Amino acid sequence: MVRPSRPDLEVVGVFNPGVTRHNADVLLLLRVAEAPLRLSPGQISAPIYNAASGQLEVQRWAIDTEGLDAADPRIISVRGRTWLTSISHLRVARSSDGIHFDVDPAPALAPATEFESYGIEDPRITLLEGTYWINYTAVSAYGIATALASTLDFRTFERHGIIFPPDNRDVTIFPERIGGRYAALHRPMPAGLGQPAIWTATSSDLISWGGHRLVAAAREGAWDDAKVGGGAVPFRVRAGKEDAWLAVYHGVTSSPAEYSLGALLLDARQPFRVIGRSREPILRPEAPYEREGFFGGVVFTCGLLADDDRIRVYYGAADGVTALADLSLDDILSGLS
Repeated sequence: MVRPSRPDLEVVGVFNPGVTRHNADVLLLLRVAEAPLRLSPGQISAPIYNAASGQLEVQRWAIDTEGLDAADPRIISVRGRTWLTSISHLRVARSSDGIHFDVDPAPALAPATEFESYGIEDPRITLLEGTYWINYTAVSAYGIATALASTLDFRTFERHGIIFPPDNRDVTIFPERIGGRYAALHRPMPAGLGQPAIWTATSSDLISWGGHRLVAAAREGAWDDAKVGGGAVPFRVRAGKEDAWLAVYHGVTSSPAEYSLGALLLDARQPFRVIGRSREPILRPEAPYEREGFFGGVVFTCGLLADDDRIRVYYGAADGVTALADLSLDDILSGLS
């Protein structure tokens, strides 16, 4: 059981963890979503971090407020303004076997700036040159951005600020330099015109990013026809006689709407060049805890562990719980075209 960070909150979801190995342990950096305890059945509320005061505050409305829309359980809209019904922080969980985890009682990273006032979400962990780099989604009234932190021990963390401004999320940083530069996949979110797609970017310092190239967009008539975005940190594989990068990503089916996982095989030296792509999902929502929950019909990953042919994927199910699936690398590669 994951306990709330304070007594006036309840945990409503533990999902979308970043994953790595640290010392002898498998380590998860969990997204823990908390909501205010309901004080009245006639009220609805939204938690907000106030950067000026350094305090978490709660905005409350009567459910019959004019112009209030709470049809989506994740958000509240009131006369054109939007809030989240929960606020997320990141918490460490450790395991010696990768299955049974001990979860720290307190947050490792929590909202701390005005750009995180609606929470911090969906961490990815990349071990680069002896340092663990953690990029995560920073959500606020300014939009959805990507921020960066680093650690050596998962006990103390250094924040490095926003690295991709709104609206951009689903960033995965490659675990080695490519052509002498750091590389990342990212997902800009166009509004009004165009669809979200996966892009690459490069950097000399992990802070300032450029050299953007389109990688993959939604495919009409395929299982990922609505939108696509990054998933777990890419890892090296052998594809025929050449090395390549394998990136597990998420795709959304338009009808019925569901989030599934697939794979992209990317050129080792030019990761914007797609060599292969999953014809069908490698993991789709089928189990009851994936089909039903806070936001049903969702499997979504931020991290995996690759061990020879076994790919151990840790993923969020229905935006509520964390699940584990062991997949075959050979099966994934054979399903590419």
